[in-house]
Amino acid sequence: MKIECIWQADRQQRVFRELVECFSRPGEARDLAAWAEGAGARRALLATLLDGETTLADPHGLIEARDWPLLQARRAASEDARYVVADGRRAPDFEPALGSLESPEFGATLVIEVAAVGSGPLCLTLDGPGIAGRRALRLDGLHPGWLARRADWTAGFPLGVDILFTDAARIGALPRTTRVTPMETPLT
Repeated sequence: MKIECIWQADRQQRVFRELVECFSRPGEARDLAAWAEGAGARRALLATLLDGETTLADPHGLIEARDWPLLQARRAASEDARYVVADGRRAPDFEPALGSLESPEFGATLVIEVAAVGSGPLCLTLDGPGIAGRRALRLDGLHPGWLARRADWTAGFPLGVDILFTDAARIGALPRTTRVTPMETPLT
């Protein structure tokens, strides 16, 4: 039996490095294709981040049954899970964990699957930590309800959620500290 590369430690290290870069530079799309070898950015990301100590919610049924045993994460309701995988084309229909004032780090990380990260008709202007001036993030396939819900979820900073957008090969991070403004015309 051949094990896919995304379950191998050396590949997970590479994906983790890309993830750190992604969170360090919010809105910058990072390509995982070389490390995922066709497995998809979302699967490579989950294989890297999850283990038997983490909790995962999949309210939209995006995770294949064959991956659950390999991920080792415990299934949880969306409001309790540390990680939530969601379909970005659908309106957000759950309430994630936001953490507490004593432990804001317990806010969930949302892994939102979209059609494209780094290209597409939706252009977001980002500013905040890790961004010199402003940065544009383009997305395709994100329901507009996500931006409104994110604004609600991050309004009580330091409480909130961090978001990772994924497509077939790329990821883009939107930490709770990043300010977001939708734009009609992208930055040049």
